[in-house]
Amino acid sequence: MRHAMKAMVFATTLLSAAVWADASPVGTWKTIDDKTGQAKSLVQIAEQGGEFSGKVVKLFQNPEATCDKCEGDRANKPIQGMTILWGVKKSGDSYEGGKIFDPKEGKTYSVKFKPIEGGRKLEVRGFLGVALLGRTQVWERAE
Repeated sequence: MRHAMKAMVFATTLLSAAVWADASPVGTWKTIDDKTGQAKSLVQIAEQGGEFSGKVVKLFQNPEATCDKCEGDRANKPIQGMTILWGVKKSGDSYEGGKIFDPKEGKTYSVKFKPIEGGRKLEVRGFLGVALLGRTQVWERAE
């Protein structure tokens, strides 16, 4: 009985690894503050018609925060509920071609991201111009 239980746990582990091996970025991700290392927000990424977008569904520190550095339609709007990622398409094993918006700075960047560690994490790179000039964050799957 004990061997059967171990075999079942092993099979379940292998199956879980296989499911996450070709992980999709669709889901909810915990963003981490670059300076403090603390959880900053939850971003929910969805796919529609081959394009991926993401919105802030929860702010941990200040849920009522508004985008005070934003211009246009986003000016002084709540950050929670704001779409910050759009127009991204799958390209090989990564996702690119879209934009990511940083409400803290009120700036929009080009973006590319890639599921890593079997889909448990998402490596997100925002950049201006060439991908070499930018910043990379690692988001953790919240589901």
